[in-house]
Amino acid sequence: MRKNIIIGALIAGAFIGGYSISNIAVSKSVPEYRIAVVDIAEVIANSAEIKAIKAEQEKQVLAMQSTIDKARADISKESDPVKIAQLEEKYRKQINEQKLALDTEYNKKLTAIDSKIKTAVVEKARSMNYNIVLPKNTVLFGGEDITPQVTSIMK
Repeated sequence: MRKNIIIGALIAGAFIGGYSISNIAVSKSVPEYRIAVVDIAEVIANSAEIKAIKAEQEKQVLAMQSTIDKARADISKESDPVKIAQLEEKYRKQINEQKLALDTEYNKKLTAIDSKIKTAVVEKARSMNYNIVLPKNTVLFGGEDITPQVTSIMK
């Protein structure tokens, strides 16, 4: 009987020792993550480049509006239906080309700024030893806000 108790104690000791070693190994293999959040909308709102692009776009929209006004004036002066159709087609083509050029240039500049923002986020996250950066609007709780640091890079 004493032999059975000793064998049971040895088995229990081996089980507890193995379980403890397993827990130690698992706890050391789990990396520690540092998580940051960034409010991209705030970064964009405070970007001087975005403000400049918007101002430039407004100027180009005003130029398009003056073309439209000129087209209306020219068409209203004309009484010949054939010439009216020709003028409408001419101005429609001109306005569409202006709009396409405006949209293309605007999208190209926005893509460049988006890339710049992503680069700024990555640089700041690496310099502050963060493993993960998430958009602030998708995180319910947690993470350190690095929006002010990223905004200062973008100014």
